[in-house]
Amino acid sequence: MSLVSERHEGGERAVLVHVDFMGHREAGIREDLEEFRLLVKSAGADEMQLVRGRRTAPDPRLYIGEGKAEEIKAAVEDAEADVVIFNHALSPAQERNLERLIQRRVLDRTGLILDIFAQRARSHEGKLQVELAQLRHLASRLVRGWTHLERQKGGIGLRGPGESQLEMDRRLIGDRITHIEKRLEKVRATRELGRRARKRSETPTVSLVGYTNAGKSTLFNALTGGEVYADDRLFATLDPTLRRIRLSNTGNVIVADTVGFVRHLPHELVAAFRSTLEETEQASLLVHVIDVSSEERAEQVAQVQEVLGEIDAEKIPQLEVYNKIDRIEGVIPKIDRGLEGRPVRVWISAQQGIGLDLLRQALDELLAEDVVTGQLELQPSEGALRARLHAEHAIREEQVLEDGRLRLSVELQRKVLDHLGLAARLEEQNSDAHPNRTAGNPQAAMTA
Repeated sequence: MSLVSERHEGGERAVLVHVDFMGHREAGIREDLEEFRLLVKSAGADEMQLVRGRRTAPDPRLYIGEGKAEEIKAAVEDAEADVVIFNHALSPAQERNLERLIQRRVLDRTGLILDIFAQRARSHEGKLQVELAQLRHLASRLVRGWTHLERQKGGIGLRGPGESQLEMDRRLIGDRITHIEKRLEKVRATRELGRRARKRSETPTVSLVGYTNAGKSTLFNALTGGEVYADDRLFATLDPTLRRIRLSNTGNVIVADTVGFVRHLPHELVAAFRSTLEETEQASLLVHVIDVSSEERAEQVAQVQEVLGEIDAEKIPQLEVYNKIDRIEGVIPKIDRGLEGRPVRVWISAQQGIGLDLLRQALDELLAEDVVTGQLELQPSEGALRARLHAEHAIREEQVLEDGRLRLSVELQRKVLDHLGLAARLEEQNSDAHPNRTAGNPQAAMTA
């Protein structure tokens, strides 16, 4: 049984608190108000009132000043609110002091995001990851929240019960964290087996990354014909989904839809979702989906790059996809190319299906630079090799010769060719045919 308490299913009346700190906008560390409102909406809460303030620095005791805290208390009573949600990270002491003053539950930005993740997780692994993040967050607050008892070491009226209860809570949470980590390790091992199998077959993997609500799941469905849940709200997708697509020159490609990023994504979540994000870390190519219509586009791109750096994925080749061009008048689908002529950006609308052919073309160009095509003749006894080529979807045409041999027109990754030990054989059988060429790289393939 989970130690995390059951959440209210939604519809809670909430008073929101947003504070502007001088210098934060220039430093790029401010929190966005509209994004905050979207987070609250995604959590299922109803915004009753918004309390705004300005400060030079957070108050150590209440985060906001005494007068602003009284204003929040009055707003709560006036709106008959159930919860107060801050668009900022609060310390355990600040959260506790505010709850004591306001007499309502107080939730900070980290707790809000954790709650949304808890609502969205569908798979067994996703639920375990969210609970692990919640428990780690709770454990830090439990330890700090009870420090007054630790200092007392019992004391008058506190001998035994307080201290022993703290230790019991710590032990229960610690045991549960250890149990979840062991279960997740088994899930990671299973995921790694699948990853190794894809690596053995050398099937390229494309991982969709981007800011939450940029349209990754909509693009994933448009590319793969899948039915991943997609909605116009933050963190609509948490659990990674993989689908196979076929590109004309590259052949089979695995496309992975991943969790979206957000400003100041809690470290507990980055750590807990490490195994999920490994799909990104191990990808052949990252497709960075960007909401081109967002006024916060530059900041969102920077935030995604920051998280990619945290999971050691910043050096993986990227293709930017400027999505939602249907929301901007006069913008047409196109491919932007770099100095070497390689695609660096594609302008599309996944929801409207605009520019998807250009995206496939760009993916093909970037991934098919090492695709080999040619003709291969097999003896009747080489049925196992023929079956392996079929498994790789490498056979384009098949012809039975008079002596029983098979003539195959093949197209496959050079790494797969090398793995099967067929490179020299294919080159020899095609040496008297046309010069080497390929669609993406004239030096990469042999075409009969």
